[in-house]
Amino acid sequence: MALSDRDRAILAFEAEWTRHGGAKEEAIRARLGLAPARYYQLLGRLIDSGDAQAADPMLVGRLRRRREERAHRIARVSG
Repeated sequence: MALSDRDRAILAFEAEWTRHGGAKEEAIRARLGLAPARYYQLLGRLIDSGDAQAADPMLVGRLRRRREERAHRIARVSG
């Protein structure tokens, strides 16, 4: 499945965001027209796709690592 325009916009936003910082939730609403919770759902699915990996392997790899680190931290706190 090829990336949609929205998928490409999410990847571009995420790549750009790491360089700028600021109030991310407000920027998600303003630039993408998405609620932050929906954005993170879509981003989570997107970084599992081979198309996203092919489109920006460094970004997707970084986001996957970050997700894994977060999962490990949560597991340590919960366990």
